[in-house]
Amino acid sequence: MTLFSFIAILAVGIAAGFINVMAGGGSLLTLPMLIFFGLPSAVANGTNRIALMAQNIVAIASYRKGGYFDWKFSMLLAVPALIGSIMGAQIAVSMSDDLFNRILSIVMIIVLIIIIWKPHKKLSASQVQDTWPKKIGLLIIFFFVGVYGGFIQAGVGFIIIAALTLVTGLSLVKINSIKVFVVAIYTLSAFVVFIINDQVHWGYGITLAIGTSIGAFLGSRFAVKHGDKWVQRILIVAVVAMAIRLFFKTM
Repeated sequence: MTLFSFIAILAVGIAAGFINVMAGGGSLLTLPMLIFFGLPSAVANGTNRIALMAQNIVAIASYRKGGYFDWKFSMLLAVPALIGSIMGAQIAVSMSDDLFNRILSIVMIIVLIIIIWKPHKKLSASQVQDTWPKKIGLLIIFFFVGVYGGFIQAGVGFIIIAALTLVTGLSLVKINSIKVFVVAIYTLSAFVVFIINDQVHWGYGITLAIGTSIGAFLGSRFAVKHGDKWVQRILIVAVVAMAIRLFFKTM
């Protein structure tokens, strides 16, 4: 890894970590940027998991310290997500670069729309009813959450928030504590698939993880004093440009 690539990946990581705190969707920057730096799509996908794991492990520790963690319920949802993520990661490893890039470019635009309009925040929480039909429904939903997370990951947090809001009626803080645990578990299993298939660039991945950690720290401090509107505007321009470039990359 050259000095230029180290500085560039670190900078992208800082920007992604900052955006994750301010608006969400940092992976919309990191994954395509790793591809633009010359990594095959599967390698970029696997490399991106290092930063994701680092972020979620830190978040788990924070929620646990705050007393918001529900280990039993979180583990219940993490199991089907873990199984699904293995399938999703295997699909990503087996897919051609061209097809993956096209799919990623479309997903980026969809997730960007979700970030802007925030439909998940307009959902009404259901009454808390701990019934088996609801639990079975959640298990099925989180299996597919795992498949998607293992495949691409970008924007999966919005899906989890929407599902848990509609079905459980839990507070947003508790929902986020469950989200980071589930994502950490299935990201680990997906990461193993990428490692087994030799689809991880460790130098880029560790550098990216350091960058996202710095960015998250800076973003959390900035968020207290400023709004996120201008961050969203920058994200819109960057993601649309990257999505167009990815879609037409091989044309």
